[in-house]
Amino acid sequence: MLRAGLNVDDEKLALICASHSGAQIHIDLTKKILSDAGIAESAMRNATDKPLGEKEKIAWGDKAGTQFTQNCSGKHAGMLITCQINGWDLESYLDKDHPLQLAIKAELEEMAEEKVSTVSVDGCGAPLFAISTMGLAKAIRKVVTSKDPIYQQIVKAATSFPELIAGEARLTTRMMKAVPGLFMKEGAEGIEVCALSDGRTIAMKIIDGSWRPVSTIIQSIFDKWSVQMPDESVKIYGGPSVVGTVISKI
Repeated sequence: MLRAGLNVDDEKLALICASHSGAQIHIDLTKKILSDAGIAESAMRNATDKPLGEKEKIAWGDKAGTQFTQNCSGKHAGMLITCQINGWDLESYLDKDHPLQLAIKAELEEMAEEKVSTVSVDGCGAPLFAISTMGLAKAIRKVVTSKDPIYQQIVKAATSFPELIAGEARLTTRMMKAVPGLFMKEGAEGIEVCALSDGRTIAMKIIDGSWRPVSTIIQSIFDKWSVQMPDESVKIYGGPSVVGTVISKI
């Protein structure tokens, strides 16, 4: 989107990159992205959902989910602005053959150094471009090491506003606040990427889609790399007492 002319400040860009928790700060900023561009909220085509964050979901209660509490709302707002800038049709911006989606696919293939193997549909409604885990690792490493100002802008935005990339109490936000220069992003079904400014990169896909092992895997790898991080071990309880932790055999 940036390569196609999207021009926003770092705060807005962080939310456009996010899988956010659906807190009020995320809702308000998504709406501001649209209003500042003069785009009607009704132009959004993402799915409705309750907030992703546990605290936010509890606070939301029994109310129906909305497009703005759905965790990809910032991305959709960014897509609409990009279409507006280029004179592309807003109504069909989620079609896999739309100029916006073709541009995204081409960029992803260049970053991953491989062709997209399958095009499916994400839970938010956007096209979902399948690449290998190794391709994902190559792409994320390129983001943090490239001299391309577009990639540098993304890293700056994400690391400056970690609370917008995920949300309060989320692993991604906690880690980015605690580890200097860490670029981190989670995705659906147990996807997580971490990259340090020197290019050391982790990309993982948990087969069953669960999040339980993610922090343990990261902690194990960071220990091998001698990278200091907060204690994110997964505790095992016997009654009220901690009797062990989940461990990784990496």
